[in-house]
Amino acid sequence: MSSGRLSVVVTRRLPEPVEKRLSELFDVSLREDDTPMSRADLVEAVRTADVIVPTLTDRIDAALIAQAGDQLRLIANYGAGVDHIDVHTARQHGILVSNTPGVSADDTADMAMALILGVTRRIPEGLAVMQAGGWDGWSPTALLGGRLAGRRLGILGLGRIGQAVARRAAAFGMQIHYHNRRRLREETEQDLGATFWESLDQMVARMDVLSINCPHTPSTFHLMNARRLKLMKPDAVIVNTSRGEVIDENALTRMLRAGEIAGAGLDVYENGPEVNPRLRALPNVVLLPHMGSATLEGRIEMGEKVILNIKTFHDGHRPPDQVVPAML
Repeated sequence: MSSGRLSVVVTRRLPEPVEKRLSELFDVSLREDDTPMSRADLVEAVRTADVIVPTLTDRIDAALIAQAGDQLRLIANYGAGVDHIDVHTARQHGILVSNTPGVSADDTADMAMALILGVTRRIPEGLAVMQAGGWDGWSPTALLGGRLAGRRLGILGLGRIGQAVARRAAAFGMQIHYHNRRRLREETEQDLGATFWESLDQMVARMDVLSINCPHTPSTFHLMNARRLKLMKPDAVIVNTSRGEVIDENALTRMLRAGEIAGAGLDVYENGPEVNPRLRALPNVVLLPHMGSATLEGRIEMGEKVILNIKTFHDGHRPPDQVVPAML
């Protein structure tokens, strides 16, 4: 790489300390408002920049990459998930892709536990009663929820976030179970007190709470499809802080409405902000606007990782968080 300042285009507003540091180090183009770039703006960015810093709201597909200029050599994603980036096509064009893994594990795990508590203890329903001024006083049978201690928690994807969820859930007295593509080492299982299930179907059928913590890939799209959702116990709860595409949202909505699943806590959705209106109307569902990683500390750390990836690349070395197709 040359010693000159890199041309870097950032597609969304980032926390002020991150934008300030980017401006100090690079010839950076920042957004003036916190809205996604238009397709035309993205095309202009890939045609002119040395590096682009997209987020999950930007679709960096094969058609866009085909319009990239020869100078574009790094897509430094602000976020861990890269399902919105065609990593294979980027690689074919000699463009590296990096991400920001591990930063938001604790923050997202906190939110997963918040959703588990919110659904099982009916917290939003209690809030609604109070906000409407409808509370008449304590009652022995009002808003009865369920105790977490002793319940079986099935974690689909026991990576960084899944393990953070496991540690939190264990502190609440929950029994930890998991399904992965690959079984973890025995010492890790013992440390977490986690039981491995080779069969996802068998695990799903026996859990009281199911937490989705796997990434969205072609192999995990609708992994929780209608058939598998029907395996869940009628009094079970499902929580998703990963990617909405992992669950068949329409099938989940039908089953929640029919009482075939007791409740759901969702921070992500299959079609982004276009949430099924029937899902919104259900009292046994807690819906959040994709805020699992939304802490100031986490978002600044994500920016620091982006900057380190760009600086390392500019110095002629492999970015520490480079993503390659074999990882997907």
